[in-house]
Amino acid sequence: MQHQPLAEIDDLRIAFRGHDGTLADAVRGVSLTLNKGERLGIVGESGSGKSLTGRALLGLLPPAAHLRANALRFDGADLLALSARKRRQLCGQQMGMILQDPKYSLNPVMTVAQQMREAFALHAPKTGRREMREKIVDALAAVHIRHPERVADAYPHELSGGMGQRVMIAMMVSGGPRLLVADEPTSALDVLVAAQVLAVLDETIAKHDTGLIFISHDLPLVMSFCDRVVVMFAGRVVETCAARDLLHAQHPYTRGLLAANPPLTNPPDELPVLARDPAWLVDPRDRARGAST
Repeated sequence: MQHQPLAEIDDLRIAFRGHDGTLADAVRGVSLTLNKGERLGIVGESGSGKSLTGRALLGLLPPAAHLRANALRFDGADLLALSARKRRQLCGQQMGMILQDPKYSLNPVMTVAQQMREAFALHAPKTGRREMREKIVDALAAVHIRHPERVADAYPHELSGGMGQRVMIAMMVSGGPRLLVADEPTSALDVLVAAQVLAVLDETIAKHDTGLIFISHDLPLVMSFCDRVVVMFAGRVVETCAARDLLHAQHPYTRGLLAANPPLTNPPDELPVLARDPAWLVDPRDRARGAST
């Protein structure tokens, strides 16, 4: 028996209007699925459309974005048909997003407790002050913050990068979301702290059987942490494979990305330069449509 995907994107297209008034495509025909409890990595260069794809599922695109898709579904629900209020109800409860850098994602003039209270109150507005405080401290303790009471009263600038990232994880996962989009959650952290943050994320996913979309530039990390990998180039998917098979990927773009991560032992004298083929910009489906008209 085939199970229904937790999330499904079918032919997603996102465009922005340029200075001359014409629409420029940023995401072009992306289709992918995410199963319950699965970790799906999305890799590619900056500007390839990774973050826009994740934000489209949560309804967090900027107002200037022009979105079209055959389908955006979460647990069988048609996200394109939901009202703005229904989408907001899903975000923070059923779906969540961990952003890239706590220095820019957390409000610098609000304490951790104030920010978490603001987020939690959206979905539990009648919670009393004492109960809310307990909920905040418990959420911080759940991501292995040693002194949750003290951290709750701290401002973002008083936290390390790893601590700030744990705070953001605590805000997003305390409600047990079924879908989590993590956009470069370890890019601003050193190797040791990044490993600790990933361990917290791993524990959370296992506890709630959460489906994870993990957006990253770090191919070795994605290979070790994810189940499947989607490779994006210039707004479209060029290859999808099991994470364990990424080293044997076939598309020349994926091979070029892998070559740009030289080994620590016996590194090459010169770092390879990725030669981009204009043919990669053409979606085979668009080519087929053109041939049929």
